[in-house]
Amino acid sequence: MNATTHMRREIAEIPEATARLLEGSAKELAETGLHLKRASPRFVTTVARGSSDHAASFLKYAIELTAGLPVASIGPSISSIYGAELKLADSACLAISQSGKSPDIVAMAEGARAGGALTIALTNTAGSPLAAASDHAIDIQAGVEKSVAATKTFVNSAVAGLAVLAHWTSDDKLLAALKALPEHFAKAVECDWMDIAGDLTDGNSLFILGRGPSFAIANEAALKFKETCAMHAESYSAAEVMHGPLALVRPGFPVLALAARDASEPSIAEAADGLAGRGAAIHITSSLAKKAKVLPHVATGHPLTDPLMLIASFYGFVEAFARHRGLDPDSPPNLRKVTETI
Repeated sequence: MNATTHMRREIAEIPEATARLLEGSAKELAETGLHLKRASPRFVTTVARGSSDHAASFLKYAIELTAGLPVASIGPSISSIYGAELKLADSACLAISQSGKSPDIVAMAEGARAGGALTIALTNTAGSPLAAASDHAIDIQAGVEKSVAATKTFVNSAVAGLAVLAHWTSDDKLLAALKALPEHFAKAVECDWMDIAGDLTDGNSLFILGRGPSFAIANEAALKFKETCAMHAESYSAAEVMHGPLALVRPGFPVLALAARDASEPSIAEAADGLAGRGAAIHITSSLAKKAKVLPHVATGHPLTDPLMLIASFYGFVEAFARHRGLDPDSPPNLRKVTETI
């Protein structure tokens, strides 16, 4: 991988950053999981914005599929703007923030704790206000991230959440899959998806599809496409795109289908082939598709770690495509690294 931008270098650091998290924060990850096991919460809430909220959505699917508990996202403004007091006894609250200092995220974490929730913070800044406001604070140890677009911090937030979940549910298969992640990420960041570029023009809007955990990945991919490439992208569930959004699909309309090796893969491949039959220029990360163009992808052997390979490969594409368009992915116009929303 040719490291010509901060973003490219940080994508290349994902394998190392993941290994550093799993080793350096191993004690905190295990202790948090064990506390959850003892507490036996009846439900889980999440608090986050932007890429961190996409990591929270990914973990929502993971928790619901593995722990069997419902997970709901709480809007941070519930505390910071409206001052509402939520009744959260017998629950756990997961707050995610790279900086750990956005006032509304901190306020909601404090409110959740006051409402009776066991609070857990995932942050890239040890000793941050969010860490101080939480019962457990896990340093995701992604290292300094200079590019405005979050890459390795998104990945490490998701991996940290999976590690806590694995300890919470005593899931040895997930723990083994997490241990193998650095090796898989090293392959994923090298996957070349630039074939997509030929189907993208300034007049296009890109649809990005997923389902289950990979739908959360599609949300993150759509945000990164808008941030770095100054082009519109919209994420949809592969189940929903065949309804209202289908009206926008014309011959040559670009679509990216992010399919992981899980129970949703056949349905995503079916949707992709259906769109291809209508003339869409569709690329997919599944060999099950018969009409859509298949992208190179890395399989991890576990349905919860497999979707993370897709975002690592997408990050490499979107950085390269931004430069292809003559843009600087490190400094998107009108954006800054840390947004401290009240």
